[in-house]
Amino acid sequence: MINVRVTRSAQVPDPLRIRRCQKTPELGPRLLFFSGGSALNGLSKNLQHYTHNSIHLVTPFDSGGSSAKLRDAFHMPAIGDLRSRLMALADDSVLGHPEVYRLFQHRLPVDQSPQELNQMLMALADGSAPLMRDIANPMRKLIRHQLGYFCDAKPKDFDLRGASIGNLILAGGYLNNHHNLDPIIFLFSKLVHVRGTVRAIVNRDYHLAAELENGETVLGQHRMTGKEEPPTTSPIVRLGLSEQRDTPVPVTAQLRDINRQLIHSAELICYPPGSFYSSLIANLLPAGVGQAIRDNANPKVFIPNTGIDPEQAGKTLETLIDTLLAQLRRDTGETTPTDELLNVVLLDSRHGQYPSYLSAEFLAERGIGLIDTRLVSEQSAPHYDNDLLVSALLSLV
Repeated sequence: MINVRVTRSAQVPDPLRIRRCQKTPELGPRLLFFSGGSALNGLSKNLQHYTHNSIHLVTPFDSGGSSAKLRDAFHMPAIGDLRSRLMALADDSVLGHPEVYRLFQHRLPVDQSPQELNQMLMALADGSAPLMRDIANPMRKLIRHQLGYFCDAKPKDFDLRGASIGNLILAGGYLNNHHNLDPIIFLFSKLVHVRGTVRAIVNRDYHLAAELENGETVLGQHRMTGKEEPPTTSPIVRLGLSEQRDTPVPVTAQLRDINRQLIHSAELICYPPGSFYSSLIANLLPAGVGQAIRDNANPKVFIPNTGIDPEQAGKTLETLIDTLLAQLRRDTGETTPTDELLNVVLLDSRHGQYPSYLSAEFLAERGIGLIDTRLVSEQSAPHYDNDLLVSALLSLV
C-alpha cells in the first residue's frame, strides 16, 4: 500500500463549497476539533447547519464549578464541557425534541434550601415535575432511570444549588454504566438529536498539572484558567496529568481505539481557539493522539486565540505554534516532519488581537502555510465571527 499526500489550492471563503454543505448538511464533511470549555459552542451551533458529521474530542479535566462537586462525590471525569458541547450541537427546533432540550438545559435555583432543592430533584426523578411530564415515553422513562440512579447514589450532603439537570443525568448514566461515559453520551446524543459526534478524549478521573517557568507546579484546571482563581504568576512551560487534584501523582493516559478511529476519519483536523493549555494541549496529552494525527494525511489547521488568554501569558504566536508542535512530537518522535502535524495557520491579522506578529521567515522555516482572511466582524470583535470562521473551515476541506 502506498500512502500519498494530496494537496489542492483553496479559495477562502469558497461560496460553492459552503452552499453545497448548507444544502445537504447530513452529507457534510468530517471536521474534527480538539477542544474543551465553552469557546467553541457558538461555532458548533452554526456548524450544525452545514454538517452533521463534525467530531468533537473534549477534555474531561475541569476541576472547578459544578463539575468539581460531581468529581468530588463520585471520583469521575468532568462532564460539564461534554454536556455543553452536546447541547450546542443539539437540534433545538420543533423537528428535534425541544422538551428534552429544555430539561437538559435546566438548572436548579441557587437560592433555595437543601430540602427544597431535593424535593425539586425528586419530582423530576419520579416524573411529576412539569418539565418531565412534557416528555413522552419511552424517552421519559429512559431519562428518569438515569436521574433516579444519580438520586440513589448521591451523598446526603451533595450541594444541588445551581446544578445542571443535564449534568446530573450524565452522572447517573456514568454510574449506571459501570463508570463508562460512552453509553450515556450515546443515549444523550440520540435524545436531543446531536448533529455531530462528541466524545471525551479519555474516560479517566485525571487532573491537569502545569509546570511553570519558575519551577512551581499548579494542579487542577481551575487553578490555571484565571476564571475561579487568579492567573498563574509564571508562564506555563509544560502540561501533564495527575491522578490526584491536590497532590502531584504523574500519570499517562492512553488514547482509546474508538477515538483513534475518529481522528483517522477526519477530513480536516482543527486546533481551535480556546484556553491554549487546558483546552487544546490537554487534548493532546494521551499517548497515541499525536501518532493518530500524524497518520491522517488530511489538512491540519491552527486557529490562535484573539483577545486575552491567561494561560498563554508570556507567549508569542511563534512560541505557541512551537509549543503545539513540541507536544505532538512527544508522542510521534522529534524527527516528525511539521507537515504531518500542522499545515496551516488561520487568522485575521487586520481585525484580530494576537499576542504578537507572525513572521514569514518563521513559517517558511517550518513549512507552514498562512491564511490571513476576514474572521472577525464588527459585531464579534475582538472574538471570531462564527459564520466567518465556519465558512473558512468548510472551504479548506
